[in-house]
This record gives sequence, C-alpha cells and structure tokens, in this order.
Amino acid sequence: MSPALETVLAKAGLQVTPDEFLSLVADAAKRLAPPHPDPAGYFTPDQQDALTDVGLDLSRHRTLDDQPRARTVVAHAVLRDSAMTVAEAARQLGVDTSRIRHRLGVGRLVGWKDRGSWRLPAWQFAGGGVLPGLETVLAAVPTDQPALVVAGFMTTEQEDLLVEGKRMSPRDWLLAGGDPRRVADLVTQLGTPA
Repeated sequence: MSPALETVLAKAGLQVTPDEFLSLVADAAKRLAPPHPDPAGYFTPDQQDALTDVGLDLSRHRTLDDQPRARTVVAHAVLRDSAMTVAEAARQLGVDTSRIRHRLGVGRLVGWKDRGSWRLPAWQFAGGGVLPGLETVLAAVPTDQPALVVAGFMTTEQEDLLVEGKRMSPRDWLLAGGDPRRVADLVTQLGTPA
C-alpha cells in the first residue's frame, strides 16, 4: 500500500490501515452517492416538466460532478471511521452504555445506526465529557439533517462566529466558552437555501 496514504492517515489521526480506509471509501461510495446517469428516466414527462420548472437539473451525470461526490464520499468515510461505538462513548464519559443509548434517544447526543449498531461522531466529545453547550445546539438541529451535514457544520469555520476577528468553527467556539445559543441560532438554518 502507498506510504503516502499511510502518512496522510497518520497526520489526520485516523486509526485505520490504508486497506481499511479504502474499504470504507468504497462502501461509502456505494451507499452514499450511487450515480444516476439519467435522473429524468425516473419521472414521467409531466413530472419532468414540473421539476425543471422549479429549477431542478435532470440532465445526465457529467464527469465534472465526480469531484464533489468524491469529497462527500471521503468525508463520510472519515466521519464513520472517527465515530465512537456506544461502549467507547460510555468509557469516555464514565457512564454505563444504557446512559449513552438514553442520551441518544432524547437527543442529548447525536448518532446514527450502522449495521445495527450506534455510531457517535467524535466532534461532540471533548476531553472526558461532551462538548460544552452540546444539548442547546442539538435541540436546535433540524430533524431532517443527516449526521454528515451536522458534522460538517460543527467543524467548519463560520463567518458569524468571530474571536478577535478570526472565524471559528462551532465546535471551537464552544470549546473556547462561546455562547451555545449563537451556534444554536446558526444550526437552525441548516438545509435552508441561502
């Protein structure tokens, strides 16, 4: 396997072999973004007209579309690889696994089911606990937003979260003691067209 890939994985702090990482990427590619070479073929002519009238592009898949798709697949693989199991989260928080499942059930932690088991994204943990203000933020996340979108938001610098003129990600903002209500206000906009 490529020493360059091993170096990249090590620098990123991912505890996975290159073969395991490539397997995750291939799995994510199959599940996350299957290509649809002719989306118009899924609709009747009347439905196609209605969809194009509201601005949807039903044209065939283009090679130019592959770069964003590849970025999404890699982001999904990294999110999945860096996520914790229920047992790992319980150890980190010093609680029983049933407490983690309860927190997931009431929205005090976020996760997704993967092959029948919960996976909890690492961005929501800090030190031996959860991210400060996490409950406030999670309560504001729109219910239709997938884990990858929420993870992307929480780890991407936002122009509305400034400390000494420098943009911060919501996660870093909360770690620095920033008001979680500011992050909650921003997160409510996920999925809303700009």
